[in-house]
Amino acid sequence: MLLFRSGEHVDRWSEGRGLPTGGVLTPEQCWRLARAWFHDRLSPDWRRRTPEEATRIFGEIGLTGPFWRLG
Repeated sequence: MLLFRSGEHVDRWSEGRGLPTGGVLTPEQCWRLARAWFHDRLSPDWRRRTPEEATRIFGEIGLTGPFWRLG
């Protein structure tokens, strides 16, 4: 994970290294994803999420687009 101050900064960093821009999250989205993803991790009933469940969680947080599609 890399932290940037703006979307433009992400784009400049990616372009300067010849890399595509990957998934970009705001701090709020990062917090919401961590809560949704790990809230039940210590439960004895925990199981790995299916790609469909993960995609649903991503969508609820506003993480959409090709980077966030699992398939």
